[in-house]
Amino acid sequence: MDDHESIGQIIAGLPKTALVVAAFGISNHDNIGSIFRNAAAFGVNAVLLDSQCCDPLYRKALRVSVGSVLSVPYVRGGTAGDILEALAGKDFAIWGLSPAGATEIRNVPADERMALITGTEGEGLSAEVLAAVKTARIAQAPGLDSLNAGTATGIALYEIAMAQGRL
Repeated sequence: MDDHESIGQIIAGLPKTALVVAAFGISNHDNIGSIFRNAAAFGVNAVLLDSQCCDPLYRKALRVSVGSVLSVPYVRGGTAGDILEALAGKDFAIWGLSPAGATEIRNVPADERMALITGTEGEGLSAEVLAAVKTARIAQAPGLDSLNAGTATGIALYEIAMAQGRL
């Protein structure tokens, strides 16, 4: 089965009301593990990792996830473009996290199908991805450019899950 079919299959199997996390270029196993732990904590239906993400089954990622990698459905493969295309084709409201995001995370409106996109450590999401999605930011004190990918994903998932009525 090729990666694009896997992405499409996992999305096609989601319920009518769904919350998905997609990660692009995450290379740190701690962050991957954290993303999965947060996904489990906030009722995420699936995690989509592009082919540039590290292996979530690597022992450190598995340990940090507290086993959540084994319980949250996921697929790893394809490109950011493949994932965005598949989500858009199934009517997801797609929100990318960025320190320069247009909307503060607590003001993101609930939608029946929502996808939260997080980017690589350091550079974050590419300009192409940010131009293709709605963008959200997490307010923070001045002096630091951003939060790490795992922490930012957790905060954003909390807000989105609350807006969707998952918690």
